[in-house]
Amino acid sequence: MIEKNQNWWKPGVEIFSQVSGWIVAPIVLALVVGKFLDTRYGTKPVIFLSLAGIGFLITCFGIVRIVRKYIKDIKDLADKK
Repeated sequence: MIEKNQNWWKPGVEIFSQVSGWIVAPIVLALVVGKFLDTRYGTKPVIFLSLAGIGFLITCFGIVRIVRKYIKDIKDLADKK
């Protein structure tokens, strides 16, 4: 995970960027598409709120997946020592 020639802060920035991506991308995409579809079909908050909820669930799933991966990596690193 961390090599000797690698900077100490890189793993933290990597985790931060991956989690931030999972927070921003699905929710923003769902809100933009939901707003567009509500305007197009005249269903004011229905599609918007539905896609916002789906985006939130996708965000939760992605964050849990990333955290599990890093927990496994940390355990493997601890077992090697």
